[in-house]
Amino acid sequence: MSDVANAPAAVPGPVPGMRRPPGRLWSMEVVGARDLNPRMRRVTLTGPDLHELEYKPGQDLVLQMPLADGTTGRRHYTIRSLDKKTGRLDIDFVLHGDSPSGNWARDAKPGTRIEANGPRGRTVLDPMADWHLFTGDETCIPGILGILETLPSHAHAWAFVEVADASDKQPVNCKARLDFQWLERGGAGGPSDFMLKRVQGFKLPPGTGHAYLIGETSNVRAQRHDLLARGMTKEQISAEGYWRPGRVGGHDHIEERPH
Repeated sequence: MSDVANAPAAVPGPVPGMRRPPGRLWSMEVVGARDLNPRMRRVTLTGPDLHELEYKPGQDLVLQMPLADGTTGRRHYTIRSLDKKTGRLDIDFVLHGDSPSGNWARDAKPGTRIEANGPRGRTVLDPMADWHLFTGDETCIPGILGILETLPSHAHAWAFVEVADASDKQPVNCKARLDFQWLERGGAGGPSDFMLKRVQGFKLPPGTGHAYLIGETSNVRAQRHDLLARGMTKEQISAEGYWRPGRVGGHDHIEERPH
């Protein structure tokens, strides 16, 4: 989910100044891969110790992704699902042109190996919230759907997911009371007020809610500011920039705008 759409060519190796990926190192190999739709591919991996992996839905692994020059770069990808009994883990990749992760996912075959650190990530369910709001773009579908699938039946949630067109839609499984909208933007994605307008039109329900805002960094920051201005507290908002133009790898934990 972290190779940037319409970004400049990838720089080899880790981004200067980026922290070392936290968590345990996992050695995995591909056991299967399939296209979920024209722009999303699921890769299934296994490893001898994946039954020991503890994570919260919405968290990711930092893949040690092979680059074209023979080096590796860190790429953050959400854990879509994990079956500890079979030791199989699914990761969904957005396919958007020529990128190291997209190319790797397209070419992945049984036996292809990769290492990853983690899990990590702050965008996880707040079980104490009275209601939940999720927003994101294509890169966020694995995380949002993964969390929605774990909501208890008594929960109430809203989810707005921005996609290019109807071909990006996926089945949504959720036991909770869920109001879900696929928002077809048309054209290219990137910094815009497309999702912001939908968030601005969302009337905050009564009670103490929690918002999970993920996607392109500037879009997420604008949504966060809108909700803060309407009375939500910082503690009620998880905001994470999965990508931004010009950045390859890594996430932006959105708190305050840099001075």
